[in-house]
Parts: sequence; C-alpha cells; structure tokens
Amino acid sequence: MKLETIEKLCCPFDKSDIELTVITQSPSGNILEGLLACSTCLRVYPIVKGIPIMSPDEYREYKLEQPLLDKWKPYLQGRQIENFRFLNPEKGSDPPVLIS
Repeated sequence: MKLETIEKLCCPFDKSDIELTVITQSPSGNILEGLLACSTCLRVYPIVKGIPIMSPDEYREYKLEQPLLDKWKPYLQGRQIENFRFLNPEKGSDPPVLIS
C-alpha cells in the first residue's frame, strides 16, 4: 500500500487520525506490513500484504491476528493489545508516524 493512500485513511469508528508503524516496506516504498492505530480510541488495524484490515470489531477474530501481533512484538514498543486496542500508552519510545 502506498504511503499516499494511507495518509487518506482515518479511524472508521470515530474518524480520528491514525498512527502508522511500518514493519516491512518494498524497495519502492510501499507498505507491506504494518500497524495503524487510532489516536483517540486506540484501536489497532494491521496491514497485511499491503492491505489494511479495518473491519468492524465484530467481524474480526483476535485469534487469527494474534500470530501477526506476536511476530511484530518488537515493533509494539512494550504496548499490549487486547480486543483490538492498545491497553497501555507508549512510554519513552519514539512515537509512530502520525497520519492526518
């Protein structure tokens, strides 16, 4: 997914800005894997194979996303995720890129 496209996205629940954490990028700069997080409700949306998964909570299965989150744990900077939301704010870490 191109960064220009991600910049146009907002949280589907409260229309707030989202923060991007890039996990992997193609040589051309497209985002292949990453996390989008709402700055207000703290919901987390993974980007898998360039596609953001921004479905409503009731249509997502945490157990299917858990292996990705476990793999990406070093990129979470100590933050915990439960019910598709960050539980604890970042402490003393570099903030993700803010997309507005």
